[in-house]
Amino acid sequence: MRPLADPRAVVRGDRFRITVLTDGLVRLEYAEDGVFEDRASTFAVNRELPVPKFRVLDGEHELEVVTSRFRLTYDRGPFTTSGLSLAVGGGISSYHSVWRYGQAPQDLGGTARTLDNADGAIPLEPGVVSRTGYAVVDDSRSFLFDDEGWVSADNVNRIDLYVFAYGHDYAEALKAFYAVSGPQPVIPRFALGNWWSRHHAYTDESYLALLDQFRAAGLPFSVGVIDMDWHVTDVDSRYGSGWTGYTWNRSLFPDPPAFLKELHDRGLRVTLNVHPADGVRAYEEAYPAMAAALDRDPAGEEPIAFDVTDRRFLRAYFEVLHRGLEADGVDFWWLDWQSGPHSRVAGIDPLWMLNHFHFLDNGALTFSRYAGPGSHRYPVGFSGDTVISWESLAFQPHFTATAANIGYGWWSHDIGGHFFGVRDDELATRWVQFGCFSPILRLHSAKNPFIHKEPWSFPAPAREVMTEFLRLRHRLVPYLHTMNARAGLPLVLPMYYHSPTTDAAYEVPNQYQFGSSLVVAAITSKSDSRTGLGRVKAWLPEGTWVDVFTDVVYDGDRVLYLHRDLTSIPVLATGGAIVPLDGEAVPGNDPVEPAHLEVLVVAGADGSFDLIEDAGVTPLSWHQAAGFLKIGPGPLGRTWTTTFPALTGVDPVATVDNLPVPAEIHRGETRTSITVRDVPATAVLRISVGARPGLRRNDVPELIFALLDRAQMPILLKTRVLETVRSARPLTALQSLDLDDALLTAIGEILLSQEN
Repeated sequence: MRPLADPRAVVRGDRFRITVLTDGLVRLEYAEDGVFEDRASTFAVNRELPVPKFRVLDGEHELEVVTSRFRLTYDRGPFTTSGLSLAVGGGISSYHSVWRYGQAPQDLGGTARTLDNADGAIPLEPGVVSRTGYAVVDDSRSFLFDDEGWVSADNVNRIDLYVFAYGHDYAEALKAFYAVSGPQPVIPRFALGNWWSRHHAYTDESYLALLDQFRAAGLPFSVGVIDMDWHVTDVDSRYGSGWTGYTWNRSLFPDPPAFLKELHDRGLRVTLNVHPADGVRAYEEAYPAMAAALDRDPAGEEPIAFDVTDRRFLRAYFEVLHRGLEADGVDFWWLDWQSGPHSRVAGIDPLWMLNHFHFLDNGALTFSRYAGPGSHRYPVGFSGDTVISWESLAFQPHFTATAANIGYGWWSHDIGGHFFGVRDDELATRWVQFGCFSPILRLHSAKNPFIHKEPWSFPAPAREVMTEFLRLRHRLVPYLHTMNARAGLPLVLPMYYHSPTTDAAYEVPNQYQFGSSLVVAAITSKSDSRTGLGRVKAWLPEGTWVDVFTDVVYDGDRVLYLHRDLTSIPVLATGGAIVPLDGEAVPGNDPVEPAHLEVLVVAGADGSFDLIEDAGVTPLSWHQAAGFLKIGPGPLGRTWTTTFPALTGVDPVATVDNLPVPAEIHRGETRTSITVRDVPATAVLRISVGARPGLRRNDVPELIFALLDRAQMPILLKTRVLETVRSARPLTALQSLDLDDALLTAIGEILLSQEN
């Protein structure tokens, strides 16, 4: 932490202090006693930043502070709407956005503490980006960290605001946020695979048998989550409930270290659920040691209250309650705090304390709810217990993407929903598809025998689709790990980060950027009964786009409806996109660096991608004019497959260090692949397909026929539609057939996919 700002960045009066942190971020403080806060807060841990260029205009009636991005005007008195304002762009920009103290937030939203019991959209807390060009983080009530790393809540009777004035430069606003609040940590590679979780009273034998079933079905999982039944829950009523616990239930898990070793041997890491709010009661195995650590008499069996504001308790909480369980083999903790923001000390939020100190104690990962700005420093986020409904699913893509506006990049949802609702196999499948393309894929459900997420418990085709997407998630880990390691941006971003001045980018809540190379449009509504297709509204930026599942090509710069059957959702990449995947169709549980990589390359424009692995970095670059992909040199020898979606009619040639090598070529109907085996470490592999390769034209007649063939509609009407789409002006002629909207937009998607 470096909380003390450079004095050269400060403009100060008797009761105010203005700190210019960056050219677009200013801290505004007001205190009647003239005492200001220099300690780190939960939000602001680093104010010691390079001092930006700024001017101070000290007028008779007002003070002005001017940077290249804003002009602050202040009357030097108590903060008021009329006396304190900030014009984005210094008042000379192409749009005149002016923030005034006390105005209601007008930002694009951030995230929320939890989705517990949500059945659709909920209000969002503020973020740091806005179409008005300014946003505010109010840090007045945050608690503080002292030089020794402990906390205080004595930041009272003062105003402490951080005004972000980055206009529509959203990425830079987010970088400024991270500069002050700290970066997102790089999460462990294993966290990027599938997580299995279910509130269910497993035994060690049944849990291991389940994992064996997953392996036999080709379903990889990298994290095993064991809900609260790992500990004793049936307790004498004189102790209260069994919601909190730290003692293994040995009727279910007679040998915990052996059980956890079995999970590790199968390639999984383990997290246990803990509800710490009820403290430690006398029936716990750890009670005597906790009592001794806190100088209590264990003979009295007095409960030890959970008090996160007591340093001695917190030390014993880790050293006594958790350290022994970690020695058994627990890798990290699921902190299921559901007891509100209050503690024994007013202003100290127990959730904040748990997140902060658990992450410091573990050093790699914790799993807990969001506690406010700055929470991105403690991944991964548990979004809570949602209702099983289409409304819940429909909100989650938007909720996940807007979390980027407050720097929070690692939400983990209960994929499939948690409780209530109705069984709907299509809903469950669409949720898994979204989960595959969300920050963390964690299947979870409530303690109910009728709620389960094992794919084999669903009929075909849902079973096959879920299986394919769970496998795909592990295949995506090389791409996800690279995105995880890149600095400055979350994995999932709203589309308006791509084009902040385009209205359409704000009107597609189900669509988002998924890393640097992919755009996803999640389908979150039930399919049309006649076409059998789900539909999502999407906006494609300028350029040419390819759906990496279907190889259908789209011209960009348009809003359209995209339609998919249950086997896929729209996942698009533009010219020059490079996406590395695990080359195995069925990867293993532990998502280690693979010996075989498949690289998707979309022709049409130059592109590059630096594959980041623990062993080092492998550069990949696509050169459109010459028509070749260059891979390496890199740190690992491996087999490489290069796949070109929507590219046919080419004859790939491979060289290693400029010498021809044998290759296996596969020519599909809509794509071409080439595999080169055993490329040595540090060698350069080049895959050439010929100069200026062009993407294939969509087979419109075939796509239209397939759509009509599966449609549940009169045969004669199908014939008329097919004849109409072959006419000179098909869209005009289709209007006369009075087709329902779902069928008409599905046909329109195909007809208009490539206008040129």
